[in-house]
Amino acid sequence: MSQIKQINQTLKLLLRQHQLTYKDIAQALKMSEANVKRIFANQSFTLDRLEEICQLININLSDLFLLSEKQSEQLSQLTLEQEQELMDDPELFLVAVCVRDGWQFAEIIQHYQISEHQCIRLLARLDKLKMIDLLPNNHYKLLIAQDFRWIPNGPLAKFMEREVMGSFMADKFNQPGSFRFYLRGSYSTSSLAIIERKLNQLTKEVALLNQEDTQLPLEQRQHTGLLLAMRPWQISLFEQYKRTNTI
Repeated sequence: MSQIKQINQTLKLLLRQHQLTYKDIAQALKMSEANVKRIFANQSFTLDRLEEICQLININLSDLFLLSEKQSEQLSQLTLEQEQELMDDPELFLVAVCVRDGWQFAEIIQHYQISEHQCIRLLARLDKLKMIDLLPNNHYKLLIAQDFRWIPNGPLAKFMEREVMGSFMADKFNQPGSFRFYLRGSYSTSSLAIIERKLNQLTKEVALLNQEDTQLPLEQRQHTGLLLAMRPWQISLFEQYKRTNTI
């Protein structure tokens, strides 16, 4: 992907987070909405125009370029070997989750029963697995995208199905910061494609928020799980009423 295309995508995500539309941008910059749409469609940004748009979401150009670079360099999926090594070592898995969420070295050893020596060793293993670039003084550069996907039926997917999904959904979802909503319907192929596209977009926006929040101290963040799911499905209770000769 070209750099300007990546910057364009990152900027669109940030604008959506701030609930700014092309019309809002046009009004703020005293342009027509058609011209704003054309700039984004053709990716024909001047630096001055790009800076003006960034000011609307309170970031500078260097921040935008940095976020874009992070997104373009990161892995969207682990290999089977990477996933299996995480599953074979719970401590390695724990540290991998921590670095994915932007925890610093001192925060990991402060919050978990992992010694300084252990943590250094585990970070070195993540570096060897190409999941991070280990830097001096136990700093690191994350190489895993926030919205990376598990291998279908792979080690991580099996772990989540076995250990996480049942426990996650068993909660009453009545605490602050909780949300559960179930909706079913009968949709056309085109409608299902729209729903899937919007769900994919939401996962990218949520992932970007998690990436941005790594700049905050841990006490200002909260562990949160978000589960999005869609599949062809019928309530099992209704199955017994189905006619076998329906067209």
